Amino acid sequence: MNNNNILAVILAGGKSKRFGKDKNQVKLGSKSLLEHVIDRVRMKFKKILVISNKNIKIQNTKDISVIPDCFQGNLGPLVGALSAMKWINEKKNNYKWIATFPSDTPFFDTSIIDKYLEEVKNNQSQLYFIKSNQKRHNIFGLWSVDLMGILEEDITKKNFRKVEDWSNKIGVKIINTKFNKFDPFLNINTKDDLIEAKKILKKF
Repeated sequence: MNNNNILAVILAGGKSKRFGKDKNQVKLGSKSLLEHVIDRVRMKFKKILVISNKNIKIQNTKDISVIPDCFQGNLGPLVGALSAMKWINEKKNNYKWIATFPSDTPFFDTSIIDKYLEEVKNNQSQLYFIKSNQKRHNIFGLWSVDLMGILEEDITKKNFRKVEDWSNKIGVKIINTKFNKFDPFLNINTKDDLIEAKKILKKF
């Protein structure tokens, strides 16, 4: 990606309660779910930050950094987004935005990243989420790093935990997209979802 203002962030800190074990390491074909997501993100970004509180097994490369949440307790994706913003601030990097991706969506449509670039140029909001076929995806987001202060305050002092609640409070612009065949934003939340993903992989 030519635009160096956006840091790719994969949120891999979920508890995987419905699946029964850490989804990040679950195999889909020859790769783990997390590896599938990393490979897709790499198509567009040169640097990836993975947020995880677990010892994830990925190949150590120069383009990937792995950090835990800035607060303990697996408090959800809002804290993951904040952790990425604080990492940027601590490293004194020049990123102005973070693009967040869930670690359990192995088929997501990478064209949404091109839409992010368009929105950055238009500069009409500080927060964008993807909506496909009338379903809003709160983890596929583009977040201005300028939101760091208010996000931290809302998490620590006002106890915000749900992305949807916080984004509705802040104001979010929706980027609409459509799919005709399978759902490219399928989350692997259960073992039944994994069975469906295996069927998709054969045709992917």
